[in-house]
Amino acid sequence: MARLADYFLVVSYDLDKRVEGEGQGRILQRFPEKDWEDSPFPQGIELFCQPSGWQLVPERQPASFFVAVLTDINSERHYCACFTFWEGLDRSQLQKAEASEADEADEAPAVVQSAQVFSPKSLVLVSRLDYTEVFRNCLGLIYTVHVDGLSAPLETVIGNLLTCVIPIAGGSQRTITLGAGDRQVIQTPIDDSLPVSGSSVAQLFRQLGIVNVLYLFCAALTEHKILFLSSSYQRLTDACRGLLAIMFPLKYSFTYIPILPGKLLEVLSTPTPFIIGVNSFFRSETQELLDVIIADLDGGTVTIPECVHISLLPEPLLQQTQTVLSMVLDPELEVADHAFPPPSTQPSALKIQDKEIRGVFLWLFARLFQGYRWCLHIIRIHPEPVIRFHKAAFLGQRALSEDDFLMKVLDGMAFAAFVSERGPPYRATDLFDDLVANQVERIRQEEACPHKVMNHIKELAEQLFKNENPYPAVAMHKVQRPSENGQTSAQKQSQFPMLDDVAVQLFIDHAAAKLKTAPPVVKAELKAMVPSGPPLGDIVDRNGSVMANSARRLEVVRNCITYIFENKMLEAKKLMPAVLRALKGRAARICLTQELNQHVLQNRAVLDDQQFDYIVRMMNCTLQDCSHMDEHGIAAALLPLVTAFCRKLGAGITQFAYSCVQEHMVWTTMQFWESMFYSDVQNHIRALYLETEDGEPQTNSEQQDGSATGREISALELASEQNRLWPTLSKEMQAERVQKEESTVFSQAIHYANRMSYLLLPLDTSKNRLLRSSGLGDVESVSNSYVTNSIAGSMAESYDTESGFEDAESSDVANSVVRFINRFVDKVCNESGVTNEHLKALHTMIPDIVQMHIETLDAVHRESKRLPPIQKPKLLRPTLLPGEELVMDAMRVHLIPDGREEATGLMGGPPLLPAEGAIFLTTYRLIFRGTPTDPLVGEQVVTRSFPIASLTKEKRISVTIPMDQFVQEGLQLRSCTFQLIKIAFDEEVASDLAEVFRKHMHKLRYPQHVHGTFAFTVGQSGKLVVEHKTKDKNQSLKTLSKNLVKTAKRTIGRQYVTRKKYSPPTWENRSSFQSELDEDEISVSEEVDQSSLTLSSTIRSSDRQTMSNVVERACCRDYQRLGLGTLSNSLTRSKNEPFRISTVNRMYTVCRSYPGLLIVPQSIPDTTIQRICRCYRQNRFPVVCWRNSRTKAVLLRSAGLHAKGVVGFFKSPNAPSAVPSQADSTSLEQEKYLQAIISSMPSYSESSGRNTLSGFTSTHMSTSGKWGSIRGSGRLSAYNPDVGTRLAGKESPQLNGGPSEALFLRQQKAYLYIIGDKAQLKGGKQDSFQQWEVVPIEVCDVRQVKNSFKKLMKACVPSSGTSDPNMSFLRCLEDSEWMALLHRVLQVSVLVVELLDTGSSVMVSLEDGWDVTTQVVSLVQLLSDPYYRTFDGFRLLVEKEWLSFGHRFSHRGAQTLGSQSSGFTPVFLQFLDCVHQIHLQFPMEFEFSQYYLKFLAYHYVSNRFRTFLLDSDYERIELGVLYEEKGERKSPQVCKSVWDYIDRLNKKTPIFYNYMFAPEDEEVLRPYTFISNLKVWDFYTEETLSEGPSYDWELRGRQERVAEETAEKPDSSGPKSQRHVVWPCYDSLSKVVPDAITKLLQDLQSLEAELGQTSEKWKDTWDKIKTTQRTETKLESKPSFSSSLLMSSNLSHQRRSQGVYLQESSVGSSINLALECEASATSTPVAGRPSTSTLYSQFQSTESENRSFEGILFKKGALLKPWKPRWFVLDKTKHQLRYYETRQDKECKGVIELADVESVIPGTPAMGAPKNIEDKAFFDLKTTKRVYNFCAQDSLNAQLWMDSVQSCLSDA
Repeated sequence: MARLADYFLVVSYDLDKRVEGEGQGRILQRFPEKDWEDSPFPQGIELFCQPSGWQLVPERQPASFFVAVLTDINSERHYCACFTFWEGLDRSQLQKAEASEADEADEAPAVVQSAQVFSPKSLVLVSRLDYTEVFRNCLGLIYTVHVDGLSAPLETVIGNLLTCVIPIAGGSQRTITLGAGDRQVIQTPIDDSLPVSGSSVAQLFRQLGIVNVLYLFCAALTEHKILFLSSSYQRLTDACRGLLAIMFPLKYSFTYIPILPGKLLEVLSTPTPFIIGVNSFFRSETQELLDVIIADLDGGTVTIPECVHISLLPEPLLQQTQTVLSMVLDPELEVADHAFPPPSTQPSALKIQDKEIRGVFLWLFARLFQGYRWCLHIIRIHPEPVIRFHKAAFLGQRALSEDDFLMKVLDGMAFAAFVSERGPPYRATDLFDDLVANQVERIRQEEACPHKVMNHIKELAEQLFKNENPYPAVAMHKVQRPSENGQTSAQKQSQFPMLDDVAVQLFIDHAAAKLKTAPPVVKAELKAMVPSGPPLGDIVDRNGSVMANSARRLEVVRNCITYIFENKMLEAKKLMPAVLRALKGRAARICLTQELNQHVLQNRAVLDDQQFDYIVRMMNCTLQDCSHMDEHGIAAALLPLVTAFCRKLGAGITQFAYSCVQEHMVWTTMQFWESMFYSDVQNHIRALYLETEDGEPQTNSEQQDGSATGREISALELASEQNRLWPTLSKEMQAERVQKEESTVFSQAIHYANRMSYLLLPLDTSKNRLLRSSGLGDVESVSNSYVTNSIAGSMAESYDTESGFEDAESSDVANSVVRFINRFVDKVCNESGVTNEHLKALHTMIPDIVQMHIETLDAVHRESKRLPPIQKPKLLRPTLLPGEELVMDAMRVHLIPDGREEATGLMGGPPLLPAEGAIFLTTYRLIFRGTPTDPLVGEQVVTRSFPIASLTKEKRISVTIPMDQFVQEGLQLRSCTFQLIKIAFDEEVASDLAEVFRKHMHKLRYPQHVHGTFAFTVGQSGKLVVEHKTKDKNQSLKTLSKNLVKTAKRTIGRQYVTRKKYSPPTWENRSSFQSELDEDEISVSEEVDQSSLTLSSTIRSSDRQTMSNVVERACCRDYQRLGLGTLSNSLTRSKNEPFRISTVNRMYTVCRSYPGLLIVPQSIPDTTIQRICRCYRQNRFPVVCWRNSRTKAVLLRSAGLHAKGVVGFFKSPNAPSAVPSQADSTSLEQEKYLQAIISSMPSYSESSGRNTLSGFTSTHMSTSGKWGSIRGSGRLSAYNPDVGTRLAGKESPQLNGGPSEALFLRQQKAYLYIIGDKAQLKGGKQDSFQQWEVVPIEVCDVRQVKNSFKKLMKACVPSSGTSDPNMSFLRCLEDSEWMALLHRVLQVSVLVVELLDTGSSVMVSLEDGWDVTTQVVSLVQLLSDPYYRTFDGFRLLVEKEWLSFGHRFSHRGAQTLGSQSSGFTPVFLQFLDCVHQIHLQFPMEFEFSQYYLKFLAYHYVSNRFRTFLLDSDYERIELGVLYEEKGERKSPQVCKSVWDYIDRLNKKTPIFYNYMFAPEDEEVLRPYTFISNLKVWDFYTEETLSEGPSYDWELRGRQERVAEETAEKPDSSGPKSQRHVVWPCYDSLSKVVPDAITKLLQDLQSLEAELGQTSEKWKDTWDKIKTTQRTETKLESKPSFSSSLLMSSNLSHQRRSQGVYLQESSVGSSINLALECEASATSTPVAGRPSTSTLYSQFQSTESENRSFEGILFKKGALLKPWKPRWFVLDKTKHQLRYYETRQDKECKGVIELADVESVIPGTPAMGAPKNIEDKAFFDLKTTKRVYNFCAQDSLNAQLWMDSVQSCLSDA
């Protein structure tokens, strides 16, 4: 029973305490005056009566009523019903008040001035029951009695009110009367635990809507701050009540203030969660709250701040809840679209709807918490139950361990209270207990069908409604309201009277006495056992979330374990990788623990070393995927096993499995140990009571037979039974049971102290491995126990007294373990009620336990070190290049798979990765060699390597190796040769060694100076590379001092240069190294003269050959071929040529980054050039680099203009200018320069200035050209005049990406197009009289290329696999925009080709003239001139445009320390990719193959050759790299130039040759450039794991040799199959499956080798076949159209018969290579007889060569080349004169066919001939093609040669 009202108060406005217009309230009277013992009087009520503040108002307001809620210190809620009415104040009272106030305030408040003022007065009723309506009626009655002056005295009414007593619950109803002719019925709820909500929940949903309320619901459960706003107080109270009602069965336990007074608003900034209501009046003050969710009831909005993240219900629950709620609140929604909607679909009445909504939330909680009772651990039954909730197991079984919402709810205070309230197994039950236990099955079956759910919810709603209104029929309320006249007369009416407190007190005392004498009302509480419902496991399994195909996996796990225990180790080893993969699944892990359990006998299982090893491995793998929560209980199941499995190490020394599985987070998690401890304690206590049934064990079996299911009794059921019996036991029995339980817990605590020391103390206790990241240092362990707070004090004390202040350095393993265990023991013992004596005993034991364990471990550690190490695969040595040396020897590592899936076996094929092996760092490469860890592919060798110079990114990673389960430190190394090596260091590699490895790698990747790169250090000792110090040790002092002087001079020069206005900007960029050439003739003077910075200072003066060297450079050879200026010996110019070769830059003074010789217009003198160059960036002024042989249009290249020069350049020349400034004069000279170029074009001179359409169409129509498709070739290919816009990104509407057709519709066309950068050309206006036109294009920035390349690498070689569709290969490729950049470059190039082909010259003038310009110019030449599509031509093109014209290879490739920051920008790679695209579209036009391009792409970054080092010819000369004489080579096997290497290789193997090469004459290519026509270059994606990159040929040969040697061992196994499995990404396809021609050539070679003949070079064979082929076709009478492209010389008439076949012939045993043909070129054919020339090639004597006469002759080279000594051989048999470089040389340099020789005559000495040789020694050999000039050692020798040749001729 409880009092209806505890206190009654009258509160009024306090006139005495007004502070500046802020009124206050005061309590006039309070009944009873004394506090009740059971409920103290709440303080501060007067604030709550007027939450917006006490104020006087000028006119009377209507009476108001609301209920505020206050919470006292014991968290009991008090309901304060406030009834407020307004009373008039007369002047006199006010005057008094003002007088007293006037002293303080200067002027009276304005309100007071009106005639009458009203002050508020409140009648307040304080109660612990929440009967809003009853309170409203009671207070209204009291007011009515006062206003209407009813006969009943107020004291009686109030006395009755305060003495009214009603039952709390039980569904009774009471009629009460207050003695004023009134009567009310109070119905009490049936079940006290269910909240009473009236219609507040339904109201809340109406005000805010479904989604908003769900947000608030989730926010309240996950402990966020919630603030309600409304202008009505009662609504605030209702909303808060409604929100609490839907949280049932959880109870809100934080701050709860439905109505917060304005004066207490600072409460809102409290850090704890709350639910608070505030009047909208204070809205502005709530604006700055950052983390509060604000629900505005009047506006229907919920505002969630940005920083707040609300976890929502897990799907599909959220969706289903929303659906059902909308069916309750808006039933019409479902049928809104029906053609014949049912007549009435009104929602239920508000009160019913309210219960339906609550039904939905009950149903929701039943689903959320189903099976929670199976996760309760009961750890004490007597004297009262102690229960813990096993959160991890609950989440694991629900498969929701990742779910944010559930995690937060389970960690919350509300759930902790839920467990302590509903945990006990023997108590009164309610609706929720029934629902969560007995209706789970029904809920699960219906959840998919909303209508069935709806029915269920209606049933629940009915129960809830019944609970609140047990007697719905009875509602006889009779309460008087104040009459109308009463309210009006109240104006004149007197004040609310002071009541007689004595009278009221008498009433109260009287009632109290009565109560004492009345018999106590005992309503027996119905306690019962709480049902548990079905266990969770079944639920989840039936949902089918167990993995599919797991049966097969479990089979594998079982078999493997069986093999291990039967000692079939080989079988086990084969299964191991599959088992480790299977153990990723939960089912397999559980299976493993069960299987292992079966092999344990009496807690022990002794294994041998290998068995132990495998078992530990599997345990580690199982534990590795356990989270620290261990939600599936796997670690818990393994815990007993790790202390069972062991191996004998020596006499009396045993190593247990636990010492090998300590590396897991789970062991350092306090929560894990707690839940393990509690579950063990529960099992022991259950056992205790199963035995104690009066010592009659048979009761157990009887019970089992009796129970329907026959299952074991759960601990909770036992506990409930024991709790029921408890009151019936005697005191002794009770004490005995308590003591037994306590000692059970105590013994478990000791057991666990041991267990924890096992798993926490490392095998090697000297190492401090314990306090890894997890740190046993963190004291807080979060669990669902709220006892911790109270015991925190004692706990801290207990282990501080143990350890003093050792916390500061927890380095000592033993101490930290002791502390961790102490903390654990304190916590669990306090929670499970262990006595203090026992606790102290434990604290003294723990250090001893730990110490003992450490001693045993030391012995184990000692012995385990003596074990023979596990056999690891032996390390394979890599084959090294000549001159390549190891910097760091083998470090054992694992190669981890990256994002490429081919090698991992995921896409079919064997899993080659992960592999186990070693990493080697050499001076040139980084090499991994090893074998796959999967034993089924174990005999393969995996190699991955890349040149160290191509390393672009290195980052540390930590890797978990699936085989060993240890987290290893690793490295991820990315190379720009599209390779990624992801390695994890083996545990045997010390971490400092890994660090040394990284340092060395960096040193090699970024040497101080280009001298440190492999191309220079090759062949020196590896030591030099690592320690630069030793390099200079034998330098003499002289050179050292000279270097110092040099540096000084150079710095002086530099200071000067920076001051001077026009200076070559590259001077500052020069690397500041010292060239070790010789004397430097700069004289140190104050003012350094410009000329003293010339090349003469760096080229040695003695080198008289320098000039002829410069002349021999690639550029010159090419200029002569193009007829762009001849260079006679005296370097004079011949006037009739339009262009000349200028030597103005021979000392590299005009432009550092240009070559020494440049082509400029004949009419421009050198002085002009020196001035013009200043207008261009880096001084790179326009020079001619190619001329179209047909139209004579020229191609020029330059850098973009300096910003200064732009405007001046495009100013019209006749602009008035008073004084011609310097800028003007240079721009005039520039115009002259361009004019000179234009005048050089024949088309310009012919058409006398201006070209019209008619003049040019003819040449245009005849242009020969070939588009990338047959379609384009017949079409008039013309070009769009508005090229600029098209290239700026608006595509032409052409289908094939070829140019569109409108160029000649325009009447005039410029002679010179300048392709310029759009950004630079702003402000230049086009002049209509000039003959050039500027085409602005958008050019790709170097930064763009750099970023694009990074993305391309990540796309082609991702570092880790991903299932994200946005990260797929094609998506990443598109994001990289690499293809778009290629498209842009190709598009510009095709445009330029087109313009040149129509007779206009083009000047490419972009950026600094060394990146995009170079790309465009090279591509244009490649497309326009077939010569550049041959080996020699392409080499020349690269040497000329890329090397001589100063593309900054070192800078762009970040080859040295200085350029490291600029990063890697593959401009040259982009060019090669463009060539590859063109090659794909025109496969017959190129002499070289795709492999040749890949080879260059690889080696231009590899630094193996010197070709692509340094930034310009100037730097190469300065270093002495440019003109290395061939004879100077230190080691002949080391090639310094990539071109020499390719030449040599090309002689040996056809790998670089394109068999489809069949060029058409003067062919201009126009490839398609649209992105859809471009293909991804396979260079980016292919990989050969068998041998690493195939671009270092020496290695290929060696590896094959090694393979052959090993293969020669006798093989006893039966017949071998001829078939060979070819794996993608492992084998090199070109090698394993060569194309047909290569195969034939190889067979031919091997056959020749077998027969001991010297094999012919493949090229000779090939050429022969080709020539016979051609002659054959010519002689054939009728044309045969064959579609084969092979070897086509003339596409229309060919007969393709592959003439290589072997036939018996008369020449001894030699096999004859005959070419089947009807005729031959040399003689009239005799049917069936081979021609004579083939006879020669057949005839090969056993001696390799027939040498009739041989010796040294000097031979004069071609134009401008020096005389060179060569070894000549006269061969009578073959009728040839051959020459070699030296006598030993096997490769012939050239052949003069004697058949072509016309005469041999004595010659005259020519310029440049060897000195001191008599004139008679010269003779000339005249052939049909040319004249050879020879010079013998002396005249005698010369005579001999002439005679020998003559006799050969006469013999023939």
